[in-house]
Amino acid sequence: MSGTGAQAKFLEGSLTQHIVVMSLTSAMGFLTLFIVDFVDLLFISMLGVEELAAAVGYAGSILFMTTSISIGIGIAGGALVARALGEGKPDRASELLTHVLLIGVALTSVMAAVIYLCLAPLTELVGATGETQRLAVSYLEILIPTMPVMLVGIVTSAALRSHGAATLSMVVTLVAGSVNAILDPIFIFALELGLDGAAWASLAARVSMASVGVWYIHRRYGGFSGLSIAAVIRDLRAIFAIAFPAMLANVAAPLGSAYVTLAASEFGESAVAGMAIIGRLTPIAFALIFAMSGAIGPIIGQNFGAGFHDRVRGAFNSSMLLIVAYVIPVVIILYLVRGPIADLFNAQGISRDLIFLFCGPLSLAWIFNGVIFVGNASYNNLGHPFYSTWVNWGRNTLGTVPFVYFGAELWGAQGVLIGQMGGGIAIAILSYILAQYIMRKAERGLVPKEPDSAFVEHQHAFRTSHQRR
Repeated sequence: MSGTGAQAKFLEGSLTQHIVVMSLTSAMGFLTLFIVDFVDLLFISMLGVEELAAAVGYAGSILFMTTSISIGIGIAGGALVARALGEGKPDRASELLTHVLLIGVALTSVMAAVIYLCLAPLTELVGATGETQRLAVSYLEILIPTMPVMLVGIVTSAALRSHGAATLSMVVTLVAGSVNAILDPIFIFALELGLDGAAWASLAARVSMASVGVWYIHRRYGGFSGLSIAAVIRDLRAIFAIAFPAMLANVAAPLGSAYVTLAASEFGESAVAGMAIIGRLTPIAFALIFAMSGAIGPIIGQNFGAGFHDRVRGAFNSSMLLIVAYVIPVVIILYLVRGPIADLFNAQGISRDLIFLFCGPLSLAWIFNGVIFVGNASYNNLGHPFYSTWVNWGRNTLGTVPFVYFGAELWGAQGVLIGQMGGGIAIAILSYILAQYIMRKAERGLVPKEPDSAFVEHQHAFRTSHQRR
């Protein structure tokens, strides 16, 4: 990574512009994947078997957990690479990325084997039974073994964002989404593989995502460091200091989602199908919010590494404003097109009611989810990754279970969605307060970066130049 692309590009220029460019390019890549997931479910719905859509919902709860583990490791890779670049150490960034990949592949390989052996009880745990459970297990048996492949794609994409290569990171996900979109109708309809066809298309997409990510890192940023077991062991602590709490934080969301799915299952397959449709619609509608959490991390990480605390705070505050400016018009659009969305999936009864409820003022709650996302990115890049663990677990336990439970008791299936959406408001306020506390702590020099003497001189010279401008 010592090539020309290895400089820290977020230490100068407009913070708002950096955030917007990073978020938009990341959102375009994520949006491709989310749209493919959405179309997956649409194609499955076209087969006319309600159990298939419900099976996707149950399988999605398990896949959400496995993907979240990979995202947690990707967060560690992205944060460490960004901080090393901010400190002026591109070779160290390359070494850290290599070690994150090695550790991540080993860990996800073991986890994939364990989850694969436990698919039946896991799907039963989230409420799947009978034919629906059989379909969900068959789908997962194809995708779970590719956890290490997904890990490589996520980590390399995060590393590209940490370099400021937003366009390349976008291309990684665009390629994956394109492969999935092309193969979906072929496998599902032409080869008559049904739900399994959607899984095989997703497998091919994961392979393409990992391949393109590795290729860009190799060609544009000098590739990877040599293998040294001693060096990997040396970096275990630094990597897991971020990866472990990030994985714990990210696992909380699928567990909360699994509880929501279980609660919805009490109201029948139609309710589960409706929640599955909403689950696919949400990341499309709010793609920029999902992307912003990944976009703001490298900006904060590089500036924290360089000691530019005013830019760290500026990036955080700009993100808050952009969240509000984005969510409000999206909610209005959702409200105006709620009927066509429900018609697209031939949604009837409870399923249609849930879609109509989601596509309205209730979705304004995504402002608070956005605050939580950006707060978590700040914690991970400012040396307090366990804060994201506490916030995410709070959101998906105290901020989910009692709200969903009492919502279901009061308003049935619609109460499940109301509880899920409304439960995070208090947690978001706490997240904002914690982020402000950590930024003040960093400004007082109470968050160690352990720079070497050469870096101190480099940082001082760069900061002096920056202040003069």
